[in-house]
Amino acid sequence: MRRLFLLIFLISSGIQAQETDDGYSFSLEKAIRFGLENNYSSVNAQRDIDIAIKQKWEIIAQGLPQLGAITDYQNYLKQPVTLLPGEIAGEEPGTFVPVVFGTKHNLNATATWNQLIFDGSYIVGIQSAKTLLQISKNAKTKTNHEVKKAIINAYGNVLLAEESVEILEKNVANVEKNYNETKEIYKNGLAEEEDVEQLEITLLRLKNNLSRSRRMQDISYDVLKLSLGLPVETPVELTEDLDELAMEYFDMGLLETQIPVEENIDYRIAENRAQSAEIQVKLEKSKALPSLSGFLNYGVQGFSQEFTFFNSDQEYFGQSILGISLNIPIFSSGMRGARTQQKKIAYEQAILELEETRNDVLRKINSAKIEYEYSLENFQTQKKNLELSERIERKNQIKFFEGVGSSFELSEAQRQLYTAQQDFLQSMLNVITNKAELENLLDTTNYPDEN
Repeated sequence: MRRLFLLIFLISSGIQAQETDDGYSFSLEKAIRFGLENNYSSVNAQRDIDIAIKQKWEIIAQGLPQLGAITDYQNYLKQPVTLLPGEIAGEEPGTFVPVVFGTKHNLNATATWNQLIFDGSYIVGIQSAKTLLQISKNAKTKTNHEVKKAIINAYGNVLLAEESVEILEKNVANVEKNYNETKEIYKNGLAEEEDVEQLEITLLRLKNNLSRSRRMQDISYDVLKLSLGLPVETPVELTEDLDELAMEYFDMGLLETQIPVEENIDYRIAENRAQSAEIQVKLEKSKALPSLSGFLNYGVQGFSQEFTFFNSDQEYFGQSILGISLNIPIFSSGMRGARTQQKKIAYEQAILELEETRNDVLRKINSAKIEYEYSLENFQTQKKNLELSERIERKNQIKFFEGVGSSFELSEAQRQLYTAQQDFLQSMLNVITNKAELENLLDTTNYPDEN
């Protein structure tokens, strides 16, 4: 039993985000799984499926037997009086005798069984309920795609902000060291004042960028927490580095992946709209068909001058009715035909939009592959540019302190290095986000039709 408990613990700890007393710790995959379960939009999308399931059974139940009961009790505080001709009671002709009919206390109890026998709109309604459920499931899949993309983007932006802060802190430390050394050299008369001023400008610019990057880091964390469905005050720690994550997202084979357009979620949603439009046409046509329903009821009545309905000797009188109701639409002055034509036109529009969606999905997949392939190439280019910029900056720094290079040349080399650093970070993020976009387009996840 102890080994079983340990096994369950190890399995559960491997698939859940690590929650500590100080907050949460996430890898990207754990963050995605956590967000798909806890993101506000994802939770509500699942609730939409639950609602659609209940609506489906609500519609089905309309064609099943319906049983109801009603009980009426009447106590005539003042019974109504009816006037009868006096001749009945031996009075003079032309006179009337007041008479009270019935008893002071009346009790009626009736149970009724209603059954729909045939209704064309009911059959169409069941089809509509199934389509609504599928729409909700596809909407859930689409929401999951959007949530996954948002989490990947937010996670990547946090890593980008952290890397930017770390690089800028190193740059500030290096330039500050150069600035202090150059000031001492200037005091000894071996450097120009402009050299000191140029380094000071660079240092101030770096400190300003560092301050901004720290603020962006805080904002990025808040965006990530929101996409995960966590309160913004919850501490969160990320366990991956941007460069490692970018290398994990290198997948040239993804560029060769092909799927049937019909399995793309955007196409399936457009197909749902066309199916709904077709059902609306069927619904309008079904309204021209007759409907047939039946009912059976049974009731009892009790009468008494006193409230004796719970006495064993109280007499009750039974009654029962069996009946059917047939409703036949005959003439609507063209109203039903006009409505049917409207729905047919809407259906034709939905079919045209479906064809447009097919082409748009193909375009999006092709475009996403191009973007992803370019991001892989750009990553290699920016990595090489960074290596070159670092070498150029080191050479210019050596020249500057040896007195054979100007502060302007050093400043330009540093500016080029800082730009290359940010471009390289952005290229890594682009690899991650572009792959996520392509994976969403190629995803064929579908909910089983089990409800």
